[in-house]
Amino acid sequence: MLSRKTDQGLPRLQWRCAACPRKGVAEAPAAGPNGLPAGRGGFLNAGAMILPLSDAPNPRGTPVITWALIAANVFIYLFITWPLSQRPASPQDPLLREYVMTIREVLPPGVPLQAALREVSAYDLYVFRHGFRPAAPEWRDLFSSLFLHGGFLHLFGNMLFLWIYGDNVEYRLGRLRFLIYYLLTGVAATLFYTLFARGSRLPLVGASGAISGVLGFYFVWFPRNTVRLFVLLFPFFMNVVQVPARLVLGIYLVLDNVLPFLLTQGSRGGGGARGAHRGFIAGLALAWLANRREVRVPPREYRGATSRLLSAAQAVRGALERGDLAEAATAYFALPAEATRGVLRPEESLRLADWLAGAGHPEAAHTLYLRHLRDHPQGPGAAEAHLGAGLVQLEAAGQIAAAYQHFLDALDLNPRPETAARARAALATIAARQKYALRRYG
Repeated sequence: MLSRKTDQGLPRLQWRCAACPRKGVAEAPAAGPNGLPAGRGGFLNAGAMILPLSDAPNPRGTPVITWALIAANVFIYLFITWPLSQRPASPQDPLLREYVMTIREVLPPGVPLQAALREVSAYDLYVFRHGFRPAAPEWRDLFSSLFLHGGFLHLFGNMLFLWIYGDNVEYRLGRLRFLIYYLLTGVAATLFYTLFARGSRLPLVGASGAISGVLGFYFVWFPRNTVRLFVLLFPFFMNVVQVPARLVLGIYLVLDNVLPFLLTQGSRGGGGARGAHRGFIAGLALAWLANRREVRVPPREYRGATSRLLSAAQAVRGALERGDLAEAATAYFALPAEATRGVLRPEESLRLADWLAGAGHPEAAHTLYLRHLRDHPQGPGAAEAHLGAGLVQLEAAGQIAAAYQHFLDALDLNPRPETAARARAALATIAARQKYALRRYG
């Protein structure tokens, strides 16, 4: 829907991205959980500001796809959004008539069409052409709409969240998969919106659905991470504080997605003007499936190796009794994932996993540690399994943020002094390898 804002008495059109919670063809901007209107950047209101700065742990390195996506969005804003926003729409543009017919249907009462048309810019028509319109869907617009924004604050908020949260997710997924899932979750959020506004001719724009998908991955994979927030409550308080990342993301999900979605139900546009939370849910689901796959799928080097054994379970036991750990591993991974429950006692699964890690089979060791935690999440050897999984992630895979979760989980389980000392030493290693200082755990 179009909303009305006055500037020296003249109505101005405000458009909001429908698959994201900011400017698009909808109602007036509202503050998000971190407050910046028209974007997710922070809270900004009469001397109060809460602005996210960074997350931790945050390993050194260059998240190529994250930075490329930010660069693409900024480039489009600087060379398309901004210059076209400064130019009035051309009366000769053939799309102008269709645009006029569309806004006529949604203008608020009391806003004359002629006054509204005086505010139409060349960018309004560009968005009308390349944003995704549910009533006139084009597959290309599903992707082009992800790189168009309603203004600087809309762009700034989205890119700030992508910069803070995107790199750890990219390191975990890998560059190509990160790009694919970024686009897929953005498309999923847009398509969800169409369920509530199938007849809408108003365009959806913005990267919020895709970024919400990234946040969904982050929520599942990095529950122990923290976020640094700049908090200004003038004149009483000004400082940088560190809070749990899940708390920040939970507030974002409720205030920036769920509540606006519920509040817009029944309004023109069907409440689908807030579809970004579906991107978040898509990210949650994909991360959960990836975790499940890590436990269920055998490591590449063991896939199908001994699948023809008549009784792999007995073969595992026999190999362990003989001390042949290589044969025990081969027989173990020949079993379906669910059939491995109860095959190994806790001390045996740790022994075999430790051997795999030391023998140069980190993927297999990681899978076995995770299966140990599946079978004994709080039981014997759980702290040691978290430690082993974390060390594999840290030393073999370079997954600092993923390893960090395991080391903290190990310390929470009241481990043996030796296990606790190794976990703290690993946390110190992580602190030395990342961009921003971590608090000490001791």
